[in-house]
Amino acid sequence: MTSTSSETRPFRAADLGTLAVMAFSGDAPDGDMPYLLAYSLGDSEGGPEVATAAIERLLSDNGLPVGDTLLDGSQHPSLPLKLLVESGQAVVTMPSLNAQCVVPPEWLAAIGERGYAYFLFATRPWPDAEPGKPVDPENLAAFAGDEETLNSAAHVLLPARRLRG
Repeated sequence: MTSTSSETRPFRAADLGTLAVMAFSGDAPDGDMPYLLAYSLGDSEGGPEVATAAIERLLSDNGLPVGDTLLDGSQHPSLPLKLLVESGQAVVTMPSLNAQCVVPPEWLAAIGERGYAYFLFATRPWPDAEPGKPVDPENLAAFAGDEETLNSAAHVLLPARRLRG
């Protein structure tokens, strides 16, 4: 007789693969919207499927729904996902993850007006992107605007914090 274990495999950050965060801004009905896109290259030891499962687990463990639900971080002060904007950089933190990226001036202006960014954490890997290198706007639109990407991502309006000096 065989049995299957009901134990959950421990979370391993290495299963996420190479993670990147990209800042860009775009038109919204009420003005310029600052966006943050987090994604994996899908290059973990187990490949894209393992990276996707690890991201889904990370999001679930931190109370971030995947799908078409837009979570307003200002209504959830205990949300473990945080955004710090300082010195031309955006820093996103959550348990088991810290990521930062340089942000363009128009992004800074948009977040200065709104006080929050639209954070999209894709569970679908983007193997064609190269962290630290410019992304062609058409490629960005094709990935970030793809229905599969959007339907399998976490969507959060993430309030921005700044260091107090």
